[in-house]
Amino acid sequence: MGRGDPARMSRPRIALTIAGSDSGAGAGLQADLRTFAALGVYGASVVTALTAQNTLGVRAIYAAPPDIVAAQIDAVAEDFDVAAVKIGMLANAEIAEIVATRSARNWDRGRPFLVYDPVMAASSGDALSGRGFVEAIRSRLLPLVDCLTPNLAEAAALLREPAARTEDEMARQGRALLAVGPRTVLMKGGHLDCDAVDLLVTGDDTRRYAAPRIASKNLHGTGCTLSSAIAAHIALGHDLPEAVSAAKAFVLASIDRGRDLTLGRGTGPLIQSVLASQVLRTPFMR
Repeated sequence: MGRGDPARMSRPRIALTIAGSDSGAGAGLQADLRTFAALGVYGASVVTALTAQNTLGVRAIYAAPPDIVAAQIDAVAEDFDVAAVKIGMLANAEIAEIVATRSARNWDRGRPFLVYDPVMAASSGDALSGRGFVEAIRSRLLPLVDCLTPNLAEAAALLREPAARTEDEMARQGRALLAVGPRTVLMKGGHLDCDAVDLLVTGDDTRRYAAPRIASKNLHGTGCTLSSAIAAHIALGHDLPEAVSAAKAFVLASIDRGRDLTLGRGTGPLIQSVLASQVLRTPFMR
């Protein structure tokens, strides 16, 4: 075991994932917990929804009752010293309201760093959020978020405008999202027709992270892995720009490790592993 392995630490760093369960284990809280473990962070979890899905797509979604989501958050907050929280699929407006309310109430002092990956659809295209969701997110949750990590479609939905097609448009939308409430925005440009370029937009500047694409059909859980890796590195004490760079390197290594995997008949997952976690210093930031 490495020095960062929770089993060797008397008081491990703790990160919490608030996300949906993926029965195929490629994305959602399963991907988050694998990422936390690979990076040497203890992972707690709050289940917001149960999904029936595999490599071919989503078959059914059952949103957790809001009071159960609240009870899970309360239970973790009262007993664990959580350093960072990754928020993923919230399923509906009621759950979004609960997560915002409990985050503000439980962690009013010494609040953990909040990373929000605004999951609204699966990579297969299946919708993962209901009516009134965007309005609840904009008004209640975004003002609490330290780092928002939308892809181009999610940023467009939050802003109610077409998706960005260039880096300049990505930067403009990132600044527009800052005005809604989050302290920083990581605009993920994976759907642009170029290298994998992400932009970290803050109130002071915009940092560019670029990396070559890796040819792979196994990309399920990429966004979940990136956001949870950012949360893990924040929990380990890195500042945000370094955490983003390290998380991007981790994702690329995980894609590379999983590109020859045959699991099911559709889009397979990344392989988050200790080996992938050792590749953390690729100089993506420019």
